[in-house]
Amino acid sequence: MTTTTLAVDCMGGDHGPRVTLAACRNFLEAHPEAQLLLVGLPAELAALQHPRARIVPATEVVTMDDAVEVALRRKKDSSMRVAIQQVKDGQAQVAVSAGNTGALMALARYLLKTLDGIDRPAIATHLPNAKGGATTVLDLGANVDCTEHHLLQFAVMGSALVSAFGEDNSPSVGLLNIGEEVIKGNEVIKRAGELLRAAGAAGDLNFYGNVEGNDIFKGTTDIVVCDGFVGNVALKTSEGVASLISGFLKEEFTRNPLTKLAAIAAYPVLSALKKRVDYRRYNGAALLGLRGLVFKSHGSADELAFEQALNRAYDAARNNLLDRVQARIAHARPLLAGGDEDARPVEAAVT
Repeated sequence: MTTTTLAVDCMGGDHGPRVTLAACRNFLEAHPEAQLLLVGLPAELAALQHPRARIVPATEVVTMDDAVEVALRRKKDSSMRVAIQQVKDGQAQVAVSAGNTGALMALARYLLKTLDGIDRPAIATHLPNAKGGATTVLDLGANVDCTEHHLLQFAVMGSALVSAFGEDNSPSVGLLNIGEEVIKGNEVIKRAGELLRAAGAAGDLNFYGNVEGNDIFKGTTDIVVCDGFVGNVALKTSEGVASLISGFLKEEFTRNPLTKLAAIAAYPVLSALKKRVDYRRYNGAALLGLRGLVFKSHGSADELAFEQALNRAYDAARNNLLDRVQARIAHARPLLAGGDEDARPVEAAVT
């Protein structure tokens, strides 16, 4: 049985070891063929004793408020950096952190470098859709300004991600736009559409065409590609809707006897709806385009959500996501040229 090793930044996120260690314990119980490298301040990680978990010491912590420069230049022994270093050194197949997104992206790019043919790494995750599954959306905040070539690169990497999870070997790709017609959108979107159609004709992608914002949640396509500004707005909007539904259901159960009775009668349907839109079940965003696997958990993740991020990272490693991304990039290389060489990820807002 092949062992898969995850390096976990146990200090990152809003809650740190209180949440990450509990999630790690649950993950180890569910995955007998996995082992964890628990990265952080040893005194705070000693609470988790497990034969398949080993503490890797780090003396510093990147906070959610730290600037990228602080993470890169000053905190050179942070738990986030040490966790990524484990991947670079071959000690782990994937790193997971709930810490500062901008710092994580910058450190991952600095330590692991980008794959040949990729100018900018992208953040990709699932958003629930009406079909009972999820739509993969990228980029979610790493790259605010994108060229048409970056959007094509995102589409290629997103296709590899969906394929790696065994969902579809030829997932459909939609380009987020203000309408379905090819004449709509700004000049970057129009040129991106041309590149994506060419990639589809060459067999590099299964390009559906332009899609609109509501198509993300309809499940019109398996993948939706957009720049990081738009993608982050979509992500935060979906989380806000989920919170609104959860709060509404709670209110209906406590408002008055009549609405309480109605809510009880509808409980099975309401419960299923709440579960479907619960963003914790979709936690775990992949940083695609790097020479190593890194996954980002939501900063406010609770025990359930952080465990889900560990699950997604584990599945990606077991299903050879990195090899799949490299293979698709190699196949599409003639179309991928034209991005910028000096592209630097901005400090993303997905925290």
